[in-house]
Amino acid sequence: MLNTLGIVEVRLGTGQVDSKIGRKLGGKSLLEWAVRRVTDCQRLDGVVALVGDPCQVEVVRALVPPDVSVFAPAGHDPLARFTATLDEFKARSAVRVCADHPFVDPVLIDRLVSTADAHPNCDYISYRGADGRPAILTPVGLLAEWCSADSLRRANQQAKRATDREHVTGFLYAHPELFNVRLIPLPVELDREDLRLKIDFEEDWEHAQVIYEALGSDEWDWQRLADLLDHQPALRKRMALLNSAKAVV
Repeated sequence: MLNTLGIVEVRLGTGQVDSKIGRKLGGKSLLEWAVRRVTDCQRLDGVVALVGDPCQVEVVRALVPPDVSVFAPAGHDPLARFTATLDEFKARSAVRVCADHPFVDPVLIDRLVSTADAHPNCDYISYRGADGRPAILTPVGLLAEWCSADSLRRANQQAKRATDREHVTGFLYAHPELFNVRLIPLPVELDREDLRLKIDFEEDWEHAQVIYEALGSDEWDWQRLADLLDHQPALRKRMALLNSAKAVV
């Protein structure tokens, strides 16, 4: 049995694969960037790309490294499919990463697993901002979430509303009376309103290209990225405007 499985969740509508996660950055698709950042983690026992639509499996398979499995489980909603993936790969816990987060940070992911080892009674672990909210709800785009397989199974049984089942982990951190939730402080350098590294709008893609050209293909971490953005006030201003626009949509 695996201890912790990294699951990169690919959730796109028909025809969106090539237009979003299939776009190339430095010769690699955005999905491959996300997957490779997860495979760079030291504390994961395996990585799988979770696809919501079986019709997308072959397209997604062409975008990920050959050593990473692509799995399209049965299930009527994201929560059911995520739980089925944990059962299929016989994992005690999972780290969830969104496919549109190509800059997700391996060090921040490993910190979640280390925290889980130190607090074995936890059901859900992620980061929180200064306002106390789960930072996964922000567009930072560098973060992941850890959850135990048992807690996901319980959520899969108890969550009834469509909104609770659409967001895989939302039912966990929304119900601290039912689940043991631990939110660790987000590094202050990342806890800001002018930081946006998820790929959603067309301008996000343009920003990703600027960042890649500045950092190159060498190994880098969230500190280098934060330092780069500190010296790019115009870029941060655009990110802040996009964050505001997204909040109103």
